[in-house]
Amino acid sequence: MSVVSYEKHGAAAVVTISNPPLNVMSQQVIRELKEAFKSLREDNEILAVILTGAGDRAFMAGADIKEFPNLIGKKGIKANFLEGHAFLNEIEQFPKPVIAVLNGMTFGGGCELALTCDLRIAEEHAQVGLPEIKLGLFPGGGGTQRLPRAVGAAKAKELMFTGDPIDAAEAKRIGLVSYVVPKGEGLQKALELAGRMTRHSLPALSKIKKAVDEGMSSTLEEGLDLEAGLFEEVFQTEDIKEGVQAFIEKRKPAFSHK
Repeated sequence: MSVVSYEKHGAAAVVTISNPPLNVMSQQVIRELKEAFKSLREDNEILAVILTGAGDRAFMAGADIKEFPNLIGKKGIKANFLEGHAFLNEIEQFPKPVIAVLNGMTFGGGCELALTCDLRIAEEHAQVGLPEIKLGLFPGGGGTQRLPRAVGAAKAKELMFTGDPIDAAEAKRIGLVSYVVPKGEGLQKALELAGRMTRHSLPALSKIKKAVDEGMSSTLEEGLDLEAGLFEEVFQTEDIKEGVQAFIEKRKPAFSHK
């Protein structure tokens, strides 16, 4: 039985994780998420992706702890963990905007998955946290690296040192999520936001994402050089011709996304 599915809403796709009861990140979920994102990467009709969990209890309540006993005491398994990083990196580097809708518990691996997305929307009942410390672990799916970049080192350490979750309002206050909406309205908000993105040129959207993401881990000088190179590239696209011509003719552009 499939645990990941997607459906199209115009130029946006909604990817839903359905692994009851709490949508944990099993190996099957990882495999099917990779397949879904691969298909959507190649789909020229899709310009943005929304990622959420089925039901209203959890976006994703962490990894599948039942898989952990097989790892205890083993050495030489760093490569296994790097495979997990490679999967999350694929989503982070996906060349189209990705919006996460946190519609319930977003713990551990679920929080780390959400951190790979460009924007996060939380429903008001959502809880977000990295509770690995309570199992004698620490976040091993990029949490120690992505969370400090999102909320600052001190707050990230507090969340990881205590393992205590925060509510949606606190997540917004610290900049972890962009919007908090009533229960059940996260997908509607995400589709509205995606609609404001997908009316634009995909090459430009992709280059914005690349410039910001790669620039954040560079010096300012390196980032500006990256931006200048990408700016040169965008001037070679069909969409800039259409965008400029539409502006001159005082009409809406009809982008071909080329």
